[in-house]
Amino acid sequence: MTGSGSTGANGKSQSSRAKAMLLALGKSFPDQVLPQEKVVESYLQESSCDDPATRAKLQRLLKTRYTVMSKELLDKHPELKMEGTPTLTPRLDICNAAVIDLGAAAARAALDEWGRPAADITHLIYISSSDLRLPGGDLHLAARLGLSPNTVRTSLLFLGCSGGAAALRTAKDIAENNPGSRVLVTAAETTVLGFRPPSYDRPYDLVGAALFGDGASAVIIGAGPMTPAENPFLELEFSTQEFLPGTDKVIDGKISEEGINFKLGRDLPEKIESRIEGFCRTLMNKVGIKDFNDIFWAVHPGGPAILNRLEFCLKLQPEKLKISRKALMNYGNVSSNTIFYVLEYLRDELKKGAISEEWGLILAFGPGITFEGLLVRGVKKTFTS
Repeated sequence: MTGSGSTGANGKSQSSRAKAMLLALGKSFPDQVLPQEKVVESYLQESSCDDPATRAKLQRLLKTRYTVMSKELLDKHPELKMEGTPTLTPRLDICNAAVIDLGAAAARAALDEWGRPAADITHLIYISSSDLRLPGGDLHLAARLGLSPNTVRTSLLFLGCSGGAAALRTAKDIAENNPGSRVLVTAAETTVLGFRPPSYDRPYDLVGAALFGDGASAVIIGAGPMTPAENPFLELEFSTQEFLPGTDKVIDGKISEEGINFKLGRDLPEKIESRIEGFCRTLMNKVGIKDFNDIFWAVHPGGPAILNRLEFCLKLQPEKLKISRKALMNYGNVSSNTIFYVLEYLRDELKKGAISEEWGLILAFGPGITFEGLLVRGVKKTFTS
């Protein structure tokens, strides 16, 4: 196992303080599976936007996604198919129920893998851009899981695609400042809040309709003494956050009586590229690494264009972003969840010995534009079956 390291969350020496580690993972998805070719076919026909170039582009984005939205829900709530209809209340009713069902399933999967009882969880971090109510989803999830009433809860809401990495940063701080604590991080997302029927007047909806999906994920993070049953696989060495001034409209979302309306600027990949090298070097400098190909990468795959720009700008070898592309292909962009799907693939690679690099970066980009980054280290430990 790696040592405790020498650099803490604030860049100061913490040699006497154990580093936070990832101990277990879990995920869950709705029952409704969306093969990409069927989604594209249906959407293009209904929006009267069919053309061969657009069809080919959308079908290349990914293979499958999962969704809460179904024919049964649309039959029950036909108003969701009507433009200009106040539908916020039914959307929230659907979302609030779905994210707790999905989140609880993912959390139970992580708890089962961890091997310790739910009563040993001391802190809960809940992430969602699909949940809006009082009390919040964090309390409903804690109650559903049977967590102790003394469990300290934190909610991170409407952070979009950077939410998962932000939760890792927050969990790291909690774990390292509360020795022996165990932090359950749960993210749950559904696109129901932003669902809109296909329209010829909104051809820019096509990529979003073909890219985003629903699901949940969970991780357990701890620092301090590890029990024999615990299997840490990743050490969180250093974390940071940065926003790009003047880019707050590039990822824009507004809630109205018709749900939430998201708009992604076409210049998002370009804006990320303009700062990505310096941001990554801030993390890598902590351990004196200069070459971007001397580390492993776990990047939230917001879309192929972002990954392609990052790969080109940093001159990365093609295999460096393999697990990010794999997560996008198999699950789509599930907002805050997707980085955890990437980390599951990373763990598989570490377990197989397919990654030789000691250090790596976790990256995600959200509204702001906000950069979230963590410097991490693979843990040398025999994995139990």
